[in-house]
Amino acid sequence: MRIIEEKIELEKYLRSIAFTDYREIEEIEEKVKKIITDVIFRKDEAILEYTRLFDCKEIEFVDLTVKEDEIERAYLECQEEEPEFIEALKIAYENIYQYHLRQKEETWLYVKGDTILGQIIRPLEKVGIYVPGGNGSYPSTVLMNSIPAKIAGVKEIIMVTPPDKHKKINKYTLAAAKICGINKIFKVGGAQAIAALAIGTQLIPRVDKIVGPGNIYVAIAKKVLFGVVDIDSVAGPSEVLVIADSSANPKYVAADLLSQAEHDTRAKSILITTSKELAFEVVENINEMLKTNPNPIAFQSIEKNGVVIIVEDLEEAASISNIICPEHLELCCKNPEELIFKIKNAGAIFVGEFSPEPIGDYIAGPNHVLPTSGTARFFSPLGVYDFVKRVSVIKYSKDQFFKDAPLAIEVAQKEGFSFHANSLKVRLEDVQK
Repeated sequence: MRIIEEKIELEKYLRSIAFTDYREIEEIEEKVKKIITDVIFRKDEAILEYTRLFDCKEIEFVDLTVKEDEIERAYLECQEEEPEFIEALKIAYENIYQYHLRQKEETWLYVKGDTILGQIIRPLEKVGIYVPGGNGSYPSTVLMNSIPAKIAGVKEIIMVTPPDKHKKINKYTLAAAKICGINKIFKVGGAQAIAALAIGTQLIPRVDKIVGPGNIYVAIAKKVLFGVVDIDSVAGPSEVLVIADSSANPKYVAADLLSQAEHDTRAKSILITTSKELAFEVVENINEMLKTNPNPIAFQSIEKNGVVIIVEDLEEAASISNIICPEHLELCCKNPEELIFKIKNAGAIFVGEFSPEPIGDYIAGPNHVLPTSGTARFFSPLGVYDFVKRVSVIKYSKDQFFKDAPLAIEVAQKEGFSFHANSLKVRLEDVQK
């Protein structure tokens, strides 16, 4: 794990993480565009073909739709064999629901003279949720993406997730779908699933918005189709940044850095600390944990992207963190509450040694779909506000129109839009006759 102490080295590192190598992205984008074009023209035929190619050779068209009894069986199996898992999901559901309920927006109107102005809040009609699948299990993704949509009032949630080689969806994912009331699920993944949701096929309905994480092909498909359909964001590799002083527990910090490293070899695990002693203790703990529990993904991630930055004080640590704009930020120091309001850019802030990032991933309540790759400068966590649209309302009286129309005509004429001005003039002239 790399240790940075010198200012010049730090500046070089900060410049490097701001740079994106677009060569690999461009190559993948070409492949994704071919898949999207194929789905546009061949629709369900293309979807079946790609599912057979990438996920399950033996799958048939009839198998692509998850049946109600398949969802029910998965839920009952979990309830029978692992009741503690179902209990954990139900508690997580309630925590996530209660947190997001507070984000709900209301329609509002106000009177200004003889004018009524306002904003109507309307939920999106249909939303697509992408859940990674294959050999993996992501029940928390189902909860985090569907609960805010339900609170917003979305009528129909369509879930897509790739099957394993035996035509099955992970039972834990289906159990989460049952708890969330999702019953329209398709065994389709990859760029082809995103294309299907964006344009609609006979099998998969067209949606207004697509949310949920996926691999780089999924992320690029969302990026390419943004505008045809709305998306949550183009997610990059996961990242965690820990700000710690000498009071921090090195074992806890090491464990938290590794918790993100196991996501992806491109994941970033960063420690900023005022204590050189803690820095070396954390590195030592990471090495020990990797020996005890060998994980090639976590090892490569730490080896390639793991960084320890040693700073003078916590003020400097906060400043560097604001440049990096981490997805997850942990504050493991004395009086961490004092540092919160020095943070401008972060997806989520975890305060104190007993608020590790994984508690937020699964149970606390705030959403774990967070801005990555520096986009916390301008993006927010997924929330209820992502599943509504806002419609403006303008109602003028005749008297107020006569007061404001000449002003609007003045601006329209300066912009060179004569017919905009005319729309106002005909009303003024008609009444004056």
